[in-house]
Amino acid sequence: MDANGGGPPTPDGPARAGTEPDGGGPTPLARLRSALAPAWAAGPPRGPSRPEFWRSPLRGPWLTAVFGIVLLFGITILFVTGLLSYAAYEPDLATVNDQTPDKGWLGFYLFSWPTSPYWLYRVTQGVHVTLGLVLVPVLLAKLWSVIPKLFAWPPVRSAAQAAERLSLLLLVGGAGFEFVTGILNVQLHYIFPGSFYTLHFYGAWVFIGAFAVHVVFRLKRAVRALRNGPRHQPAPDSEEAAGLVAPSPAAATISRRGALGMVGLGSLALFAVTAGQSVGDWFRRTALLAPHGREPGSGPNGFQINKTAASVGIRPSDTGPAWRLTVRGAGRQVDLTYDRLLDLPQNEALLPIACVEGWSTTDQRWAGVRLTDLAALVGLGTHTPQVLVESVQRGGSFSSVVLSEGQVRDARSLLAVRVNGAVLSLDHGYPARVIVPGAPGVHNTKWVTRLTFGEPS
Repeated sequence: MDANGGGPPTPDGPARAGTEPDGGGPTPLARLRSALAPAWAAGPPRGPSRPEFWRSPLRGPWLTAVFGIVLLFGITILFVTGLLSYAAYEPDLATVNDQTPDKGWLGFYLFSWPTSPYWLYRVTQGVHVTLGLVLVPVLLAKLWSVIPKLFAWPPVRSAAQAAERLSLLLLVGGAGFEFVTGILNVQLHYIFPGSFYTLHFYGAWVFIGAFAVHVVFRLKRAVRALRNGPRHQPAPDSEEAAGLVAPSPAAATISRRGALGMVGLGSLALFAVTAGQSVGDWFRRTALLAPHGREPGSGPNGFQINKTAASVGIRPSDTGPAWRLTVRGAGRQVDLTYDRLLDLPQNEALLPIACVEGWSTTDQRWAGVRLTDLAALVGLGTHTPQVLVESVQRGGSFSSVVLSEGQVRDARSLLAVRVNGAVLSLDHGYPARVIVPGAPGVHNTKWVTRLTFGEPS
């Protein structure tokens, strides 16, 4: 009988479904299906793979959609402010500025970071860190609302479903990685197997890719669930339920809106104990989650620091009477003692310090020599080029940095020797430090010993 008659194929006919093309037996996929068939037929094992294991009456499309929409807007802002933070480091300007030299096309958007408004980095990075912490309760609530889907049975039903679960793994894993590394960085707790900047940068691109795919496939369903409202709970076995509705829910002890309120209060509490570090001044006392171990005390130098002189190996001889500032450029070199530096025209600028951890100070009154005036000492005062700034520090990162032409030429960019009317303290960079409007804190190099204008860095 031929194939159309339902009998077995002839030796010269097509191979049976699930066999190798040469008739050599079942394919690996067919053998896997055959081996797992009894387990599939027996149904899900006891535990979270069974729908009745999950009994919360709150789970459902509406609650998940609310959390999802909040994260959609919040994570978008986080990603954009994160990109801006990376751009502020001017990674395309010089290798010493670039923490991710193999970024390739991921740096397509980079631009020269402006000096005005001078508070730009303070605001964007403050929003990035504060919002990231505020979204933690929302993220955890969203994961709680969809956790039954992580144990769906069978784990893999088709190639398409396997691809979807892989994307969810990247989404959930990427979110956890980005939030955890970000929080550890805020706490100055560097236990990473590499540079925080590199890990956080590449992790962000992996996460946002999975996030974008998830939004494309789920946004329409989320909008429909929001329109149906919190009172509409679809049947557990319906397509609309999406595996989120418990088939035998327990008695409710709180409403869905009450659950939202609890998550909102958690986010508000995190805001209250975090935002003060970005505002600075007295409000920093309310930032209970911000690192407080390096407060330099009161007085003119009494504002936050991260990097102490001891932590980067500064020795008394590095900043004592033998200290010299070397200014190079256009084939010329000038060496300045501390007293000679003080004899140069002094200028003032009101500028804050803002760091990647999200903290910032209020405006401090800095006094020192303009970078353009120092460039003029080697004949480069008219059209000042970029400058390589080098510190005497021996340990830690960012011992040198390159500032762009726009940063150098800003009249507020100083090699500061005083702050708030007092000589710089050692931990604030004595005898001299750079202060540049709008630049990340690590680019305001302390314990400066050499300025090289215009030469390749």
